[in-house]
Amino acid sequence: MSTVFERPRLLKDTDFHYCPGCGHGIINRLLMEVIEEMDLQEDAICVAPAGCGMLLYNYFEIDVIESAHGRGAAVATGIKRVRPQNAIFSYQGDGDLAAIGTAEGLHAANRGENITVIFVNNGVYGMTGGQMAPTSLAGQVTTTTPTGRDLDLAGHPVRICEVFAELEGTAYLERVAVNKPAAVMKAKKAIRKAFQCQLDGRGFSLVEILSPCPINWKMAPVEACRWIDDAMVAYFPLGVFKDAGAPSPAGAPEEVDA
Repeated sequence: MSTVFERPRLLKDTDFHYCPGCGHGIINRLLMEVIEEMDLQEDAICVAPAGCGMLLYNYFEIDVIESAHGRGAAVATGIKRVRPQNAIFSYQGDGDLAAIGTAEGLHAANRGENITVIFVNNGVYGMTGGQMAPTSLAGQVTTTTPTGRDLDLAGHPVRICEVFAELEGTAYLERVAVNKPAAVMKAKKAIRKAFQCQLDGRGFSLVEILSPCPINWKMAPVEACRWIDDAMVAYFPLGVFKDAGAPSPAGAPEEVDA
């Protein structure tokens, strides 16, 4: 009998606190797989957020520091400047990076800080009850938009990759998903490339990950995974938005398949 999967050594043998069907657990596993495979366990430092990912220190066998809500990129910047030899990454949600932490994230990107951001986009404020987030889709029902997001009142969903692609300091930007096996494998490759970008000293890298949130979307897990393809990808197309080694027109992904 052949082994098809083993828990990464850097992922602690403990239960996740995430809701059933949540994509955070998959993303946590991918991060530890990549760090282990790249032999970065002694050098990697994670900046955990407020929100669903705040307990990463319970799951990761690497150094983890907690930041205030939205301040992940700023804290990561400080650590990287003091310890440039380390691989520094912040783990942030859409309410974090695209709302309260917009200034910190955007200016770290614009300065070309040599850090990596793992940006989890599930279209809602997950931990606090499923309120509308900056990335909630038009018409999306949330606890604060029971009749759906009204663009006249709330504006349009924020596309972080497209916005950051316009900044001179960004080196690598890719949007992926974790709603099916093929997408998960692409997500892992993107995370690895983002870390390699940092190791090569190329500047700011970010991987945006479309992730299911069945509880707050009021969907079954399988339905939530399908909804990413059916609804989210139409507004948040997958692909590479910027790669300093192989530039493409800003805002235009190189690939859009799921």
